[in-house]
Amino acid sequence: MEIFDARICALGEGVLWHPLREELFWFDIIGRRLLSHHPASGHTRAVPLTEMCSAAAWIDRDRLLIASETGLWTYDLTTGVFGHLADLEKDNQVTRSNDGRADPWGGFWIGTMGKQAEPHAGTIYRHYGGALRKIADGISIPNALCFDAARGCGYFADTHAQLLFRVALDEAGWPSEAPEVFVDFSHTGLRPDGAVTDAAGNLWLALWGEGAVIEISPDGKLGARHELAAPHSTCPAFGGPDFTTLYCTSATQGLGREALAEAPHSGAVFAELGAGQGRAEPAFILDTGDA
Repeated sequence: MEIFDARICALGEGVLWHPLREELFWFDIIGRRLLSHHPASGHTRAVPLTEMCSAAAWIDRDRLLIASETGLWTYDLTTGVFGHLADLEKDNQVTRSNDGRADPWGGFWIGTMGKQAEPHAGTIYRHYGGALRKIADGISIPNALCFDAARGCGYFADTHAQLLFRVALDEAGWPSEAPEVFVDFSHTGLRPDGAVTDAAGNLWLALWGEGAVIEISPDGKLGARHELAAPHSTCPAFGGPDFTTLYCTSATQGLGREALAEAPHSGAVFAELGAGQGRAEPAFILDTGDA
């Protein structure tokens, strides 16, 4: 994978290709910035944020849903105005938002975690139909939230536990069974971070500490690795006009001086043309009662 955007993030995360704008968005969680890059025009942006934000979904051409450490918000890309949608552990000073993604039904799944990665402090929620509802708790670092193209299941990981889970979903997108371990990385030393599914239902999973995105088949078999010049690979996304470009954010967090000298592009965003056949992320659907 080559460098797509050389701006360095302490903790790059939440990468999202906006299919209407053909623009890539991502966050520097620790740096409290929303960044974007429009590859056709070269236009970039860097929006300062008042608190840590980590994930987004697109609502329409000009609005995003953004998850922060205290809530879910709408954000107007043309006016820069935020609108409050829902509180997210607002009174819990220990936690912040982490990985999140819109689901095929127009809902939004978001995980929380301890700001110092406190064990079992995290929870996964789904916002759907105008309400926020708990999906799972007791997770240390929730990641890899993504969904099967056929709407049959969802996935999430606990990076600290080195486990990737699969959960069956009903016709409305709610869990119909308890989550099951899909891939156990605990004996491999690999730590699952963000993930996305492609058009065929394969997972593309970023591996924290490995500088790679690994393909995983729908039956849980590990496949090809896509390497990038940053050990802390964090979150992948498919984009480009035909959704065949693989993007991945990265981080400098936790890297010492020697590691940064060996991988000076840590924190940049990387891209690989023709990596696989992805698909557009679904839009988040605002309920009629939402702002």
